[in-house]
Amino acid sequence: MLLNLTILDLAVVKSLNLDLAQGMSVLTGETGAGKSILLTALGLALGDRADSGYIRPDCSRAEVNLEFDLCDAPQASQWLKDHDLDDERQCLIRRVVSSDGRSKAYINSRPVTLQTLQALSEQLVEIHGQHAHLTLLHSDEQRRLLDVFAKTQPLLDKVNQCHKHWQHAHKELNALIKTNSEKHQREELLRYQLEELQQLDFSRYDYAGLSEEHTKLANLEHILSTGQLQLDLLYENDGSLHSSFNQSIKDLNHLARFAPELTDIVTLLSEAQIQTEEAALQLRHFLKAQDADPQRIADLENQIAIIQNLSRKHHVSPEQLPELVQQLDSELDGLTHSSERIEALTQETAQLLTQYNELAKQLSGKRQQQAKKLQKHISAMIKELGMPHGEFIVEVTQSNTETPKLNGNDTVNFLVSANVGLPPKPLTKVASGGELSRISLAIQVTTASDKSTPTMIFDEVDSGIGGGIAEIVGQKLRSLSHNRQVLCVTHLPQVAAQAHHHLYVEKNNQTDITASTVRLLTDAERIPEVARMLGGVTMTANTLAHAQEMLTHALAH
Repeated sequence: MLLNLTILDLAVVKSLNLDLAQGMSVLTGETGAGKSILLTALGLALGDRADSGYIRPDCSRAEVNLEFDLCDAPQASQWLKDHDLDDERQCLIRRVVSSDGRSKAYINSRPVTLQTLQALSEQLVEIHGQHAHLTLLHSDEQRRLLDVFAKTQPLLDKVNQCHKHWQHAHKELNALIKTNSEKHQREELLRYQLEELQQLDFSRYDYAGLSEEHTKLANLEHILSTGQLQLDLLYENDGSLHSSFNQSIKDLNHLARFAPELTDIVTLLSEAQIQTEEAALQLRHFLKAQDADPQRIADLENQIAIIQNLSRKHHVSPEQLPELVQQLDSELDGLTHSSERIEALTQETAQLLTQYNELAKQLSGKRQQQAKKLQKHISAMIKELGMPHGEFIVEVTQSNTETPKLNGNDTVNFLVSANVGLPPKPLTKVASGGELSRISLAIQVTTASDKSTPTMIFDEVDSGIGGGIAEIVGQKLRSLSHNRQVLCVTHLPQVAAQAHHHLYVEKNNQTDITASTVRLLTDAERIPEVARMLGGVTMTANTLAHAQEMLTHALAH
């Protein structure tokens, strides 16, 4: 469960360190006090998109930290171990948003991607927004809620995995069939291109080497003349460098008899003379080995011209021609064997379709079975929530299409009859705003009972409800918190009175920039807050007494 929430410089919150406990906690306060920013902070820490507009004025960044106890979250603990992010039985999440809009996320002090953070968050916290009843009108959401209640996720994963494989094979098959109709022309073109390219010997292909040899032969006259000149200067002329070394060594050797310290210099000059002689000998050997070969130059020019013409024709560089040949050869091979591949893919898609249909049939059967249980539970609950003649129907119909669909072949529709004698109709055509809110709450509470998520947050999901119905809503939320942590933002005193813990949000306007704070109310402080929620501007003794009675009654149950 969530143990602590810390916020720094986020919107109206300058600094907040909030401890949270097991059971049901309510968050109340005047309109505009800052209740929504706490949920924004939670969402941000759990992986929502970051926005620099969240940062408090005159601050460079905002930060949200969450601390979880994982004793009631074995799946999250295993996930952390699997991703090498575990730290005993605690989990620390940190999200930092900078003024440039960038954000960083951390799990147990280690940086992670937003996708990684979101994957973990799904196993720790589930947030039911105040507009959940609007998404309830969509068939995909209705299907999802039924699957949650029916615990079909493992089977649904198999269906979708099979659908993915079938779709991939089916797509490749269609592409091959289409290509096959144009195969002959393409094969002829590929064979012609390969034959044309095969005039180059790719087993010994070296364009860089050919270019280098051609450049050398084209400049051979210059190489020979300049090389001979240097050979003369180094060794062969009377005044060559080799002769100069001889004279210098001879003269310095004579002086070394009088100045022994010149011996090292003589040694260096002797070594230089040896190196010079070796260089001259190698140069002479090189020059003798050179042979002007006009035919070889012509052959090289012809080969280079062919290579450059082919590279221009195929829009590749000369160095890329061997790779092009491999690509063309591979494509030709694929076309040659496409009939075999088409046959194999035809069998594969048929097998996958059979497998998909079997899995989809199992999924549909489980949905049909659990739909009856779900509609029974929700029908009973909406009666408690002020719709005494309400009947809720979960309709599961199978599509007639032979093409596999994502999430199975079923279409799920929620129908409701609000009054006696009226046939059930889709939610969009029957329920008023208040009725839809109650139905949505009934569905959320019913499906939540079967989830393993340790922390659930309800953001004003009780809007449009009042009176005795609101008290029942509070009782349902309290019962949900029997084995998990429930945090509820509410404006209803009947709901607030049912909480185990009461958090109060208040706004401070004493400084230039508004700041909101949150504090845990004592039992004595809860009475005037519930009375404020009950009454108007004036808080009378009767209002306080009524608040006291509501809290006492909730405590007794």
